Amino acid sequence: MSLFTFKRGIHPPDEKKGTASRPIKIILPKDGAEMVYPLVQHMGAPCESLVKKGQRVLLGEKIADSKNNFSSPIHTSVSGVVKEIRPSLSPNGNTYDAIVIENDGKLTEHPSIAPKKNYKEYSKEELLAIIREAGIVGLGGAGFPTHIKLNAPKEKKIDFIIINGAECEPFLTTDYRVMLEESERIMLGLKVMLHIHPTAKIVIAIENNKPDAIEAMKQVCVGEKKIEVVTLQTKYPQGSEKQLIFSCTGREVPSGGLPADVGCIVHNVDTVTAIHGALFRGRPLMRKIVTITGGGVKNPGNYKVRLGMSVQDVIEAIGGLTDDVEKIICGGPMMGVAVYSLDMPVIKTTSGILCLTKEEAYIPLEKNCIRCGKCVKSCPMGLLPLQLNSHVIHGKIDDFEKDNGLDCIECGSCSYVCPAKRHLAQSIRATKKTLLTSKKK
Repeated sequence: MSLFTFKRGIHPPDEKKGTASRPIKIILPKDGAEMVYPLVQHMGAPCESLVKKGQRVLLGEKIADSKNNFSSPIHTSVSGVVKEIRPSLSPNGNTYDAIVIENDGKLTEHPSIAPKKNYKEYSKEELLAIIREAGIVGLGGAGFPTHIKLNAPKEKKIDFIIINGAECEPFLTTDYRVMLEESERIMLGLKVMLHIHPTAKIVIAIENNKPDAIEAMKQVCVGEKKIEVVTLQTKYPQGSEKQLIFSCTGREVPSGGLPADVGCIVHNVDTVTAIHGALFRGRPLMRKIVTITGGGVKNPGNYKVRLGMSVQDVIEAIGGLTDDVEKIICGGPMMGVAVYSLDMPVIKTTSGILCLTKEEAYIPLEKNCIRCGKCVKSCPMGLLPLQLNSHVIHGKIDDFEKDNGLDCIECGSCSYVCPAKRHLAQSIRATKKTLLTSKKK
């Protein structure tokens, strides 16, 4: 039987053996530790602080929000006292204002943390409000507010809710472990989604290099007529939203369009467990499961980390770095961001911390393009990366836009296959950012 897949793409080594077999371990912050909560942790409008210096806060208390619905509130993951609001480095490389809370070590819960009533007793609008209030965003890395995704325009009929269990990025294994360890919670979260979209069908999409995760999800789906598990061909970037939709449904999201335009919604598998937490346990989003791996860390694995905990403290808690660590990347090797400091917090979109040795981090010098066409053959969006790179070099921004440079999903496939090691994805990403910024003005 042929496996579900998309057009083009690449097959980098998955590098998952170092952490795939390691169950998720919980790491708690030290007493007295500074917990840092940047006011930007998602796509959409940034939050504003709801607390002041010297104020005591309780675990799960909302500390930041926005009046704009296209946003997501932030909750403290510890109890303690607000020390200050100051600029802080974020894992995406930018600096944002952040609320700093000194952890008192008591983890005293806010009274708002309590299980909700049966989800079937809520209307769609009430469920969306609960999900927003819990601060849930896409936990695959993009950070799109979940209540916005689930609330598609009335004229867009949603036929498929696709649950992304592909986890195609090399090294990362958190979604894999969640499917093995939290399958029952995932199922309950899916039923909440079906209550919001009763006419939709749920498709749980998992690559075929995770056979035990496929089996675990199939087991909890027994008897569920509107939930199906599909097996995907292992290929990068299979987990990208547009590619996943094509793999599972054969539908193509148009240029500049959204999944809802073709009757689909895509959610990361751990986002579903966060929905379970909000409805069945009354808990807002306060933790992130992070893969910490690479030859530069002593104890690679998957760790459940409180939001706001510094990357430095997390790494120290698991044994520290090796002497030959050369580069730290927040995220995976294909789409992650290299960072110059560990003095930054784990936020809602932190999926991995890659600690690479000099050998693992080696990148050959960039050479002249030989026009071999490998970047074109690999591009999942059907673009011409070598041409877009040429437009960037020669400052032809209008030509860049005309050749659909804004459709690039920044997956890095072109840079990976390029024998000349041209900085294709990097140059396209930077130009996209400049263009999009200019359009907002």
